Amino acid sequence: MSESRVIEPPVPDPVAPADSNPDWTTLTHGTASPDYAVVFPDDQVPRLDLAMTREQWAGIQADVSALFGFPFGGGGAPTQTFPTEDPDYVNVALRFGGKRWDHVGFRLKGNSSLAAAWRGGKFKLPFRLKLDEFADDFPRIRGQRFYGFRELSFSPAVADASLIRERLASELLRASGVGAARTAFYRVWIDFGGGSRYVGLYAAVEVIDDTYPLSAFGEGDGNLYKPTSTLATFRTDEFEKKSNKSAADFSDVQAFVAALNDTRRTTQPAAWRAALEATFDVDHFLRWLAVNTTMVNWDSYGTMAQNYYLYRHRTRGLVWIPWDHNESFTNNPPIVGVQPTFNGLSYTLNEVGAQWPLIRFLIDDPVYGARYRDLLRELRATVFTEAVMHPLIDRLHAQVAPWAVGETGEYPTATFLPNAPAFTDARAGLRAHVSVRRALSATFAP
Repeated sequence: MSESRVIEPPVPDPVAPADSNPDWTTLTHGTASPDYAVVFPDDQVPRLDLAMTREQWAGIQADVSALFGFPFGGGGAPTQTFPTEDPDYVNVALRFGGKRWDHVGFRLKGNSSLAAAWRGGKFKLPFRLKLDEFADDFPRIRGQRFYGFRELSFSPAVADASLIRERLASELLRASGVGAARTAFYRVWIDFGGGSRYVGLYAAVEVIDDTYPLSAFGEGDGNLYKPTSTLATFRTDEFEKKSNKSAADFSDVQAFVAALNDTRRTTQPAAWRAALEATFDVDHFLRWLAVNTTMVNWDSYGTMAQNYYLYRHRTRGLVWIPWDHNESFTNNPPIVGVQPTFNGLSYTLNEVGAQWPLIRFLIDDPVYGARYRDLLRELRATVFTEAVMHPLIDRLHAQVAPWAVGETGEYPTATFLPNAPAFTDARAGLRAHVSVRRALSATFAP
């Protein structure tokens, strides 16, 4: 971040919508297989340009201001009550790698991250792209994709001075055997109708209900849900269907919730475990729980009834898929004895009540409780070590540093970094976090 650059100069080669697109090819714009190497590169920070009109930006401001109750940059009071509706999509143009995509759906997204950006008047806004959102209005873009991807989510690291936590968590989860969305860093420019400006460094995140099931499981025809449920009871409105939407069949999640809460848990534990495992991949969830607790991620099940998906696999039953890791690797200590709010869970999980049965009931079971401790030991011995995590943190930090601070870094009107030292200090904080969490893990599960 450069404190001296207050006025953003226009960026050359502005993007402009067009009625025809000579750049269209099946591999880049059509329904080819997703090209993960291009869209989620491991060792590059590609540039992405978006463009809208002044009228569209004014419409976005009116829409989101109405949802939140305060205007862009209006300094509205912080709140934990967020809109239940998503902002509207607008039709924008996209340019990447010398190619143009027309009539791309762009909308702002998020709760606390969007509220913080909106309140502060920061142009580094969280957003989502949907490549064929306007296909009904423009039939020539029907089936339009971005190197095989229909949707992409972009996270601006609102509360993350390191700028790498979303990707760091994804890398850790996948290295630990827990399926998670792919991520990559992007430099994003947006023209709001008055000239293109650098709005900062983002983490692009694979959208679960787009490409993930086929990529992760080799199949994609099972039911996919994005719940807002504690799983203590089944309510249809708490299990949003992301696939097979026309079929009003929730029998798989109903069976899972019923098995989880069956009273045989205390009277016939072996029968309870067998019935639960017939509906749900328990071991995979316990592995996620070990990783999630180790890295500390308060914005997840056990604290919030959100940020997870369930996919009905042909042989594994429902499979847990984590989502949204911008609040991971935090240093907030748990409040033992009190249901945590904005705090990570302790290794003991003693503070988690029966209102979170998928944690409480599993940890109380001697077989599953022992497996959880085994997984903590395994994680501590293999992936969550200084030898593995410190080089990963250093590599990701070095990758984003030129686009975060300095002459090519973020502008004050877009960045959430208070100053350049905060970015540098965050790297040291992440490295220290690994050592602290390892020591606590060894105390609980020696």
